[in-house]
Amino acid sequence: MNTDFIDAIHELEKSKGVSSEVLFDAIEAALISAYNKNFGSKRNVRTVIDRETGEITVYSCKTVVEQVEDDRTDISFEAAQKANPNYELGDIVEEEVTPRDFGRIAAQTAKQVVVQRIREAERGVIFDEYVSREDEIVTGLVQRIEGKTVYVDLGKTEAVLPPTEQIANEAYKHGNRIKSYILEVKKTTKGPQIIVSRTHPGLLKRLFELEVPEIHDGVVEVKSISREAGSRSKLAVSSVDDNVDPVGACVGPKGMRVQSIVNELNGEKIDIVRWSDDPAVFVANALSPSKVVSVNVDEGTKIAQVVVPDYQLSLAIGKEGQNARLAAKLTAWKIDIKSESQVKPQEPDKSKLDAEEGVLQEAVNVDTAGTAEPKED
Repeated sequence: MNTDFIDAIHELEKSKGVSSEVLFDAIEAALISAYNKNFGSKRNVRTVIDRETGEITVYSCKTVVEQVEDDRTDISFEAAQKANPNYELGDIVEEEVTPRDFGRIAAQTAKQVVVQRIREAERGVIFDEYVSREDEIVTGLVQRIEGKTVYVDLGKTEAVLPPTEQIANEAYKHGNRIKSYILEVKKTTKGPQIIVSRTHPGLLKRLFELEVPEIHDGVVEVKSISREAGSRSKLAVSSVDDNVDPVGACVGPKGMRVQSIVNELNGEKIDIVRWSDDPAVFVANALSPSKVVSVNVDEGTKIAQVVVPDYQLSLAIGKEGQNARLAAKLTAWKIDIKSESQVKPQEPDKSKLDAEEGVLQEAVNVDTAGTAEPKED
């Protein structure tokens, strides 16, 4: 060890963010194990690295006792008094036992410790960086695919895209650039593990924040999202500025803003609706693109009775009930949809009534004609 080693330690402190004292302490602790391993000693030893010269010194530490039980760890009171009359029972006597060829062993040990500590420090830096970015979007390249699990290269580290967080109809190929949502960052024995998602509603919200400046600036607010990843989503937005149309801001000129998000999600359909604090209005908006005739809400049961035109019933419900299901998730209301004909009172058929009245009158006439009047005597 020499001054070059000391300079290297301080350089690592600057470049890797690992405290030099942490490295020195770790090396000194490792040198104790190296000493005992290489010199067959079970002594209680202490190692010291000179912070300026890099010189290493090994000391054997013995406790002053009345009766020695183990000469590797104990020293008699008489022997200690000969070395220094100031020693008392229980004191620690240190004796230098630095081996002649200990420098080579120390250098090898120091290298292993430094490499390990740097690796641990880098893992810590990565963990701290990404744990603070949970619920945000990251862009990466598909690095490899093992089974159904996709590994995404983020540059400094890789993220895991598990099968449960993948869009069903999406194909992942090596080298593809994808945006994903940081779901969770965990510490493991192999370093930080970053779990990302392509199906989380948060991904849709973050994509709109990237594409729509009004959302990023807080002028337009995303109130709620309901999503069936890969198929269709609904987004409820409102504006704090009456002069800004929240839906128009999200759609963008000629639909360019929303279209870029649709492309990123491989064609997932997105309905953008205006949020309202009036549940009836919000439910009606949420059923877009269907038109709504009326909405009756029950605050107690959180059920909304919705009436739509007959020709809009299938559109309001959607394929396999998707539109109604997404609207219910978006509004947090149970929605009961009926057509106008289903709720309109059934009016009697006039032609049918006329026919029935005619039959009845004919029966009365026949009955009258067949009745005999009593004769007078």
